[in-house]
Amino acid sequence: MGIFRLTEDGNTFPPLRCASADGLLAFGGDLTEARLTAAYSQGIFPWYNRDTPILWWSPDPRCALFPDKLHIPASLKKIMRAGKFSFSVNNNFAAVIRNCSRSFRPGQEGTWILPEMVDAYISLHHAGKAHSVEVWEEGVLVGGLYGVALGRAFFGESMFYLRPNASKCALVWLAQRLAELNFKLIDCQQHTRHMSRFGAQMLDRLFFLKIIRKAVEEEDAVEFWRRG
Repeated sequence: MGIFRLTEDGNTFPPLRCASADGLLAFGGDLTEARLTAAYSQGIFPWYNRDTPILWWSPDPRCALFPDKLHIPASLKKIMRAGKFSFSVNNNFAAVIRNCSRSFRPGQEGTWILPEMVDAYISLHHAGKAHSVEVWEEGVLVGGLYGVALGRAFFGESMFYLRPNASKCALVWLAQRLAELNFKLIDCQQHTRHMSRFGAQMLDRLFFLKIIRKAVEEEDAVEFWRRG
């Protein structure tokens, strides 16, 4: 079965069972707010580079972190207690995503966060659906992460650090806040040893989809995302 080609008319995706063994579901389409919202609500995300069309993925199994099951390594607990960093939400989304686009990642040439991706997620941020966590040290932005929140599900996209452990602390801080707000999960998209250290699990795609379908129908945490 070939990979499904999307058009720029409508925001429908093929059934997830049509995805290839590595999770590639479709290509083409666009990065409008409506398309991205439809994708995330169905467990689909875009990931591509400048040499390919827009590629849409839904891996099986899927890596996810349950906020209330967060594991914090002892060394990181010590850093958090020391109060070296301070944190904010949506204080400077554009700076976070642009820093993420410049971050070096072992085994990866260039970046998948292309200029059109940056523009699309900044627009999604202005629509109240994409959010950032900033990490500060003495008033200087030194790390952060961004992702998409629908209802009580957070779909993590990328993180960066300019000081050791800054992005890890951003994740811990956010997961703790999301647990307090009864978020059902944090989507990690791809399995990494880094996320496994924090308690991320590999979930069957159908089970993952069952969770997010209920989570995205819950009330958005509007007040939390308004915080500076």
